[in-house]
Amino acid sequence: MLASDVNMRSGDPVAPSVSRHDRDDASSFFAEGGQRTSQDLLTGQSAGYNRASYFDVGRSAPVKGINDDEDAAFLGARPGPGRDEEAGWDVYADFNNAGPRYSSAFVKYGQTEGYQPLPPETTPRVHTPVKVEEDTVTSSRDGPVELVTVPALGAEWKKSELESMTKKGRKKRKDSNRMDTFRAWWRDQRGCCGRWGTRKHIAIGAFILCSIIGVILAFTIPRVPAISFNSSSPLLNGTSPPDIIFSRSPANFSFPAKLDLRVSTGSNFIPLDISRMTAEVSDLDTDQKVGTGNMSITLSAKKIHEVQLPLNFTYVAINDSDQTWVNWYDACKNTALYTDGKRPGVNMKVQLDLNIVGLIGSRRKTAQVTNVACPFELAQDAV
Repeated sequence: MLASDVNMRSGDPVAPSVSRHDRDDASSFFAEGGQRTSQDLLTGQSAGYNRASYFDVGRSAPVKGINDDEDAAFLGARPGPGRDEEAGWDVYADFNNAGPRYSSAFVKYGQTEGYQPLPPETTPRVHTPVKVEEDTVTSSRDGPVELVTVPALGAEWKKSELESMTKKGRKKRKDSNRMDTFRAWWRDQRGCCGRWGTRKHIAIGAFILCSIIGVILAFTIPRVPAISFNSSSPLLNGTSPPDIIFSRSPANFSFPAKLDLRVSTGSNFIPLDISRMTAEVSDLDTDQKVGTGNMSITLSAKKIHEVQLPLNFTYVAINDSDQTWVNWYDACKNTALYTDGKRPGVNMKVQLDLNIVGLIGSRRKTAQVTNVACPFELAQDAV
């Protein structure tokens, strides 16, 4: 220990007699059996490592299987060393980085090595896939074919596509499109004519149209006129036929007359066309029908018109004591037969039915007239 201290003070260190780590000089970690100093650690091989430890150069030859010769014969190659086994399908090509290969399986083409692209087509052609079995005798006459991965063929049409091509499918599609269009219009997403014809536009247009129609109808729809009778003489003398006849046996009477009416069209804006005006006259005391009449007429608007409706009075009784016959005979007989020279009047009910152009159905008006004078006077010896 003292000697070591002296050597250190003198500047000459003494190498230790024993290394820090025990090691075997014969170990394979030391290449070529020599020791190295610290400056030689990166200048060469050491510790048994070489470039093969860092780079994978791959196998120099593929691992050959037991049945490689049989597989090569199946694929069209001639087995044997140094022959053309490589002309067949090489399952190790991906590992050997040998590039693309060609397969002669199921086709009649020759067996040559190397990549040969297919010739370009100048015109489009329709190809029909045909499966041809392998023929080892004639396969050498043709060129190679490039192996192309073709996807598996599926159904050309789906079930929904086949259904859409039928008449029912087309009708269903049209109905669906029509419903989609209606829904889009209902949501104000489109109009009937492009941007025009939305619900808002149609509502405004319908309101304006209804207003115009209402105004037109207010002026054009005919109104039922107001009808009244001439208070002084509702019945006027008519013209034949029929002739004036009063008879006791058999008891009957008949004569022509006219019903004097006043028709007011003040509520109408256009002329009033009465296609048929029918009158029915009954005795008010006995409620027996004694006369009828009809006519058609056109009346101007906003006026009061005098209308004379022709009537035909006809009645048949059992005998001359019939009350209806007596009432009308007393009203029409000669005034000389009365001491005061005044004939009694007759009470009657008039029913009018009006068929007006522009109105549906008929309109009925009924009136009662009392003490109506007979429009004519019978001779003293008439009956």
